[in-house]
Amino acid sequence: MKRWEGFEHGINLGGWLSQCDHTKERYDNFIVEADIEKIKSFGLDHIRIPVDYDLVEEEDGTYKEDGFSYIEKAIGWCRKYGLNMILDLHKTYGYSFDVGEGESGFFENEAYQERFMKLWEEFARRFSKDQDMLAFELLNEVTEKEVSDVWNRISTDCIKRIRKISPEISILIGGYYNNSIEALKDLPMPLDENIIYNFHCYEPVIFTHQGAYWAPGMDTSFRMSLNATYKEMAQMTAKYIHMGTVGFDGFPENGTLGPEYFEKYFSEAVQIAEERNVALYCGEYGVINLASPEDTLTWYQLIGGTFEKYGIGRAAWSYKEMDFGLIDEHMKPVLPEILKVL
Repeated sequence: MKRWEGFEHGINLGGWLSQCDHTKERYDNFIVEADIEKIKSFGLDHIRIPVDYDLVEEEDGTYKEDGFSYIEKAIGWCRKYGLNMILDLHKTYGYSFDVGEGESGFFENEAYQERFMKLWEEFARRFSKDQDMLAFELLNEVTEKEVSDVWNRISTDCIKRIRKISPEISILIGGYYNNSIEALKDLPMPLDENIIYNFHCYEPVIFTHQGAYWAPGMDTSFRMSLNATYKEMAQMTAKYIHMGTVGFDGFPENGTLGPEYFEKYFSEAVQIAEERNVALYCGEYGVINLASPEDTLTWYQLIGGTFEKYGIGRAAWSYKEMDFGLIDEHMKPVLPEILKVL
C-alpha cells in the first residue's frame, strides 16, 4: 500500500490554537519552542496542529495577521527541529464537529462555503513555500452522513482552488461520522497523487471514552479495563455509547481485545487505499486519561502494530491535557514504552 513518507509517526497539539479560549495568553504559553524540541526527542517525524477560524478570522471574515503569525511560528519551529507539520482546520465559520461551539449552516450556506475556500486560498498563498514539510487538512470531522455529497463537492472545489496556487502540497480529506473508516469508500477519487485519505480511530469507544463527560449517554463514573471480554464490551457499548461505533460481531464472546480487532477494523480502508492508490493516514487516535496507564499502553501497542503492518501514518491525540494528554503526570511510568509504538 502507498505510504506517506515523513508523516508516519506523529502527535497532535490539541488545545493550542483550537478548542481553546483564543486568548493571547493561551497562544503564547500553552505550547512553546521547548515542546517542539521535546517532540523531536521522542523520535517522531511530524506534528498535527489543529487551528480554528477564530485564530485567523474576525467575525466578519477580516484576517488577523497576529493569528497567522502563530502558524508561521509553528512552521519555523518544526523546520528548526526537522519535523513535518499538518495544518488542520479544526473549525470553520458555520461548522464545528463539536455542537457546543454553536456553529451551524455551513453545508447549506454558499457564502460560508466561499469563505472556507477563500481561507484555504489564503493559507496556500502564505504557506505554499513550506510545502516540502507542510500539509493541509481541509476540515476536521464532518459528522453527518447526510451531508456527504455536499462535502464531496465542497472539498473537491476547494482542492482545485488550492491547486491553482499550490500545485503539489499534500492535502488530506476525511468524511462523515467524524472521519470514520466507513466514510472512506464514499470520498471522491483522489484528484492527484498528493491527496491523502484521512480517518480517526478511537475504537473501541467504550474503552477509549470511558467516563467521557462529552459523550452522549455516557455515565461519567463508568470505568472499563482492557481485560474486559468482547461480550462485556458489547454490552456496555449498547448501554453507554449513543453514537456510531464499531461492533464486536465475529469475535469470541469470552475473548479480549487483540490485534484481530484492529485488523478487521482497518481491512476495508486498506482495500480502498490499494484500489485507489492513495495513502492512508490516521489523524487522531488515543485513550482518555480516565483509563489506567497500563491499559492505555497495551491499547497503543495493539493499534500501533496494525498501523505498522500496513504502513499507515498517524498522529496520537494528544500531546498534553485535552483529557488525553500523553505527557501528563499520570502517564510518565508508561510514556517511554508508548513512544516506541506511536
